[in-house]
Amino acid sequence: MPTLVQFFEEHAEKYSGNPYIWEKRDGSFQPTTFGEMKTLIHRFAAGLMTLGIQTGDRIALLAEGRAWWVAAEMGMFYLGAIDVPLSIQLNEPADLTFRLKHSEARMIVVSGGQYKKIQAIKDDLPELEMIILMDPKEEYLASEVYMGDLMEAGRELLERDFDSFRKTYEAVQPDDIANICYTSGTTADPKGIMLSQHNYVANTLQALSVMTIPQDYKIFLFLPWDHSFAHTAGLFTFMAIGASIAALETGKSAFETRKNISKNIQEVKPEVMFSVPTIAKNFRSNIESGVRAKGKFTTSLFRAGLHIAYRYNGIGWDRGKGFKRLLKPIYSLFNAVIFSKVRNAMGGNMQFFIGGGALLDIELQRFFYAIGIPMYQGYGLTEASPMISINSPEKHKLGSSGTIPETLEIRICDEAGKELPAGEKGEIVIRGENVMKGYWKNEAATRETIRDGWLYTGDMGYMDNDGFLYVLGRFKSLLIADDGEKYSPEGIEEAFTDQSVYIEQCLLYNNQNPYTVALIHPGKDALARFVKEQGLDPGSEEAANACLTLLDQEVREYRSSGKYGNLFPQRWIPANLAILDEGFTIENRLMNATYKIIRPRIEKEYAALLQFLYTPESKNVHNDRNVAAMKKLLAQ
Repeated sequence: MPTLVQFFEEHAEKYSGNPYIWEKRDGSFQPTTFGEMKTLIHRFAAGLMTLGIQTGDRIALLAEGRAWWVAAEMGMFYLGAIDVPLSIQLNEPADLTFRLKHSEARMIVVSGGQYKKIQAIKDDLPELEMIILMDPKEEYLASEVYMGDLMEAGRELLERDFDSFRKTYEAVQPDDIANICYTSGTTADPKGIMLSQHNYVANTLQALSVMTIPQDYKIFLFLPWDHSFAHTAGLFTFMAIGASIAALETGKSAFETRKNISKNIQEVKPEVMFSVPTIAKNFRSNIESGVRAKGKFTTSLFRAGLHIAYRYNGIGWDRGKGFKRLLKPIYSLFNAVIFSKVRNAMGGNMQFFIGGGALLDIELQRFFYAIGIPMYQGYGLTEASPMISINSPEKHKLGSSGTIPETLEIRICDEAGKELPAGEKGEIVIRGENVMKGYWKNEAATRETIRDGWLYTGDMGYMDNDGFLYVLGRFKSLLIADDGEKYSPEGIEEAFTDQSVYIEQCLLYNNQNPYTVALIHPGKDALARFVKEQGLDPGSEEAANACLTLLDQEVREYRSSGKYGNLFPQRWIPANLAILDEGFTIENRLMNATYKIIRPRIEKEYAALLQFLYTPESKNVHNDRNVAAMKKLLAQ
């Protein structure tokens, strides 16, 4: 198995003239070719040599995605140095300080937009020798250097002594650590996951063994690049096939940057994008808002088209088969008249999404499949570099997390570690060349997670008879009833948010209690439309109570007498609801960088409210707390 350095050298030579990174410069998206990227990487790596960086040294990277992000990280790899990629969504000084201290980072590469975060804590980091700035400034401290100047120093070194540089990168070994990726640290200090150059190359080849991506495709990589998902499924996979990556345009603030997503989609016109459930729901909401704006006739036509498409598509691999083929002419008509226009809002070239980050409800998958942009859901975790199972255009089944690459072994095990047959639920356990080396400076956690070469994921799931994996959720997230029975809440939570436009976020809770309760953050825009349709004053108590009744009815649809009463066991459907006027976000630290809710932190934040939900007063959905929260939400 080659190193990442050998992997890049091979493909940079093969695809030298192909665009690799597209980024906004001087008002338009412009490319950096594979050949040009090789030059940047060589110069930065040589520049690091002039600073005395050696194999095993840690260098942190805190920046928005761009060509120089890749140059910085790959440059480290050429010296056998270790990148400690940090999320730009880390805003708490303590979070950054812990990661930099724990990794013993000698240096950090930082963008202008993130520089203030490091400036604020640098006095607490005596081991941090140098700050390498991606963006120029007027004056530099003695411990600072501009990345462009460092590349110039590297260019001079390469001209003087390229052989020394070549010997250095040829000495890099596949088992050398590439990244120390830190977990979110929701229940304890974050753990540093050590991924080797071998891990990343192996996982990239595993992914390409089950999914084919044409060389002329472009992926719009707007999710954070520090995550292993972006590394393998984005940077390295597209590197391997000579395809290209477009970076999100950075705004003056995080809010402005997020606003650039829809604008950049129109400019980049990508064939592929990543998605996580939160992003997928936002895309769907925007699509449906655009359809509603066209009037009632268009809305009715769109819904009719969805109905036909759902029947024609089935669950993916049975699409258009059997009697479904009779629906093809009418589906093709809806596709040409309605869905093609919807796709134009996504740039016009979109072929599919690569889904990951959390469970994706089958209803959401059906929706995007219907409009002609399937979401191929996969499953993985950083400890596995990260991909474990993948749905692909060639082989997919909606509702599943895909099939397993041939070079990766999987077991479903019971609590005693015994392997279970297909169809039975247990812990997902894997073995393969993509499994991490371990946790940085945490041998106890490593021994607990990797046993006899097998990675115990902590996730619950099962394999079906067709070889598709179904992931049911984290064992640590399980609801526990008062009699000890356990159940994963994530399927119910996803159903609530996907089936109801009035429920934006939901968290179920039951920790050995007699019944289940729920925290619900409503969909503000949908409720505003409801209030207007009812002719109510949005600021009135009457409007708040009407909305509470509506939400209660939405949840009651999952009781035995409701529309969805047969979907889930009744004991896990919430008996009482608490309304939250503020949602779970990255900014309030209740959601991580890949848009997963951080359950332990939410339970701690709302401990008093969860306790209230087990009082007699809370049984009335119109209790004072809910009314006050709803009035505040409607007033926003």
